[in-house]
Amino acid sequence: MHDMEKLAYRVVIVMEKVPTRNRWQSMRWQVAAVVPDEGHYQLPTEIKGTTDSKKIAHPGFELGIFRDEGEGYFLNIHAPEPSIFATWRWNADESEAIPHSVTLSYNEAARWMDAQEKVERVPMPAALYETLSVWVEANYKPPEKKQRIRPKSFESKEGRYKGGM
Repeated sequence: MHDMEKLAYRVVIVMEKVPTRNRWQSMRWQVAAVVPDEGHYQLPTEIKGTTDSKKIAHPGFELGIFRDEGEGYFLNIHAPEPSIFATWRWNADESEAIPHSVTLSYNEAARWMDAQEKVERVPMPAALYETLSVWVEANYKPPEKKQRIRPKSFESKEGRYKGGM
């Protein structure tokens, strides 16, 4: 398992339209959950929400663990709230939020934010946290902190620029 180039899990991203207290915008979309794809949905499907919210399950996403994202996974599992990050975009008429991508990497989520994507996080389930922790332990070594060499001018008063003429 640990020497594979990637591990992947099929997931469903659940988008939810919820009421807001904003007078300019009565409803907003958010990522409600990222759950294992157990084959219940073939297409985006409305699922039971509350009376004033709407939930749509979007199947067919892959949550992968890739070797080159080791640092991002390391940062995620050591964060105060380990998360699954998901991006979404508007459909053509901006009436519905459509999920686009999902990741466990802090670094990948940061790149998405830098690219002006809408990125949301949901808590990482304990079983996935355990799997990711084991993978990180087996496949990623944080870089050693190097001792900074101080310039000679900081070590003593001699050799420092003395200002003036």
